[in-house]
Formats: sequence, structure tokens, C-alpha cells
Amino acid sequence: MSAAVEQRLAHFRAGHGTSSAAARLPPRSEEPPGKAAAPEASEGPDRGGQPRPVPAATEPARPLLVLALKVLLWAVLLALFAELELGLPFFVVSLLYWMYAGTRGPGERRPGELSAYSVFNPGCTPIAGTLTAEQLERELHYRPAAGR
Repeated sequence: MSAAVEQRLAHFRAGHGTSSAAARLPPRSEEPPGKAAAPEASEGPDRGGQPRPVPAATEPARPLLVLALKVLLWAVLLALFAELELGLPFFVVSLLYWMYAGTRGPGERRPGELSAYSVFNPGCTPIAGTLTAEQLERELHYRPAAGR
């Protein structure tokens, strides 16, 4: 095994927390001391003979795992409530909870972000693209736009 491959393997094991004895050993060199190794196929002249950087280990998808566990728990509870002949009330309460949990309150808005409902905006400012009653009336009666 070449020194570059051993270095990559050691880096991989260190990133994954492998505690084997082979992971703790320094990479061995098959060339005599003082003699430089020839660049391998993974090493290019554009990199100066240096091995390519090993990509860092990615974090596991914990939010996806947590979501899957929540859905599994909900399905088990639904089956339990269905067995107790309370499946429909459990489902309706679940829907109401999901609607409540999925909405953001006005305190959670970013600064400068407008609500889709103009009555909740300062000065009842509508968002861009809002169809107003005046605009609808103009378009229905084929009146020219004001100021044109």
C-alpha cells in the first residue's frame, strides 16, 4: 500500500472515530529514507505532487432521523387509538396540532418581513402582487388605470 493511501485511510479512520491499532500506527514508507516517492495517479503535477485533500466526513442527517422517529411514534399511537376506537379523534387532534405548530407568530418574523395579510402589517401595507378591490373593480369595468 502506498503512503498516500495509508494517509487517507488514517484520516478517514480518525474522522470516523475508529480506534483500531492500525489506525494509530504511523504510515509506513516502503522507499528508503531520503528518496522521494513518485506521484501517483491521484496526485497531479498541478498539485505539486501533494495528495488530493480528503473530504471531511459529513454529519449524519439527524433532523431526518428525528422526523422519521416522530412519524413512526405517531403511526404507532394512531394504531393504538384506532384499536381503542378513538382513531378519528386522534387524527383530528393531530391535524389541529400540526396546523398550530406549523404557523409562526408575529414575534417570529424577520425584521422588515411583511405578513401576507395586510391588516397585520404596519399601516396596512400590502405585499407586492396583492389584488386590491380598486384594481379588481377597474379591471371588471374596463376603466383605464388612474394617472395614465
